[in-house]
Amino acid sequence: MIIFGKNVVKEAIFAKRPIFNLYLDKKFNDDKFLQFLTDKKIKFEQKTKEELNKLTDNQLHQGVVANVKDYEYHELKNIMDTSKKQRFIILDGIEDPHNLGAILRTAEAVQLDGIIMSKKNQVPLNGTVAKVSSGAIEHVKVILVNNINQAIKDLQDNHIFVVGTDGSAQALYTEIDNQQSLAVILGHEGQGMRHLVKQNCDMLVKIPMYGKVNSLNVSVAAALLMYATLK
Repeated sequence: MIIFGKNVVKEAIFAKRPIFNLYLDKKFNDDKFLQFLTDKKIKFEQKTKEELNKLTDNQLHQGVVANVKDYEYHELKNIMDTSKKQRFIILDGIEDPHNLGAILRTAEAVQLDGIIMSKKNQVPLNGTVAKVSSGAIEHVKVILVNNINQAIKDLQDNHIFVVGTDGSAQALYTEIDNQQSLAVILGHEGQGMRHLVKQNCDMLVKIPMYGKVNSLNVSVAAALLMYATLK
């Protein structure tokens, strides 16, 4: 997998992710980063900016690109722990890698126990997600499931209260009882949660909108909801 950006590559090195190749722009002159690579005994090759642009599909790479081992996914059964309070976010069809990256960054900030997402109709972990997450991708457990509705049932069977988000809900997101284990669901950027997923929730909440725009970006909504799950 190709990742790029100084913070992303640095976090990959800290996390001891296998790095197959590291490329720096021939004009790269960040002495602190170069010293960091020297201290960690990381070798690199120099390439032109045009070559790095080609590797990253012209995304902002800061002159640092690496080919690394793919990011790992986790299984829900290995993460759930009834002996402690846990907090999860469930993503029901997020397609924009920038949104997923931003959600990962907030999830790391609030020390979420995991992000649950489906194998279908969901953007995978990739270089863009890693870049937007600013390296947080290395520290958040991403749980891949075959079926979101089955995952909801598994969570409920393990005493985890499942909260869905819907603009027509009566309760506000600030009414979530954060003294219990929680999983909060965020739906597709345009269509929201699917009907059956909504039906399987223990509670539905909304984020109040006071202006003329009727919704928030999903990563912004996710940030509000993740902080609402804190004690």
